[in-house]
Amino acid sequence: MIVADAFFYLFATVCVGAGLMVISARNPVHAVLFLILAFVNSAGLFILLGAEFLALILIVVYVGAVAVLFLFVVMMLDVDFAELRAGFIAYLPVGALIGIVLLIELILVLGAWVITPEVAAHVTTPTPPPAEVSNTQALGQVLYTKYVYFFEAAGIVLLIAMIGAIVLTLHHKEGVKRQNIADQVARRPEDAIEVRHVEPGQGL
Repeated sequence: MIVADAFFYLFATVCVGAGLMVISARNPVHAVLFLILAFVNSAGLFILLGAEFLALILIVVYVGAVAVLFLFVVMMLDVDFAELRAGFIAYLPVGALIGIVLLIELILVLGAWVITPEVAAHVTTPTPPPAEVSNTQALGQVLYTKYVYFFEAAGIVLLIAMIGAIVLTLHHKEGVKRQNIADQVARRPEDAIEVRHVEPGQGL
């Protein structure tokens, strides 16, 4: 337990420090790198909790795709961050008000948890999986049996969002030749080729 506790405090300290650096770093590229570091340490915490599937998903999806893609976007786009920060003072009162409301909500939740800890005893816990079944296998069995329709609905929503993003950002340039699938499918052999009967001894 001493080794597990040491790793927990190590991962938690680095994760919190990386999170603070994400919001305080002036260079956006450095902020993204600190975000990747926070993801990796969060994955370590998930492994300590026995949720190896969530840890791998965090590494593969967020670190391998989202964070790296965001890093490339930040490096390739010519974003004027000074202009983006120009309206910071104007929105500061609204942001402070929202932050205070969220802080009050967290304090109320924490206070209720400390004052009445017996509430947790009334929460229904799911049936634990058998010992011979891994967490990933148990999660797959539940996801693709009991919640399969919700899983498919989430996939449809993500597909629609992806198609919508492509449609909104797609701009056609004038003078560029593009495929017309309907014309290609409706094309007949008579329209594509011309057969000529050449008499012997005559050229085209």
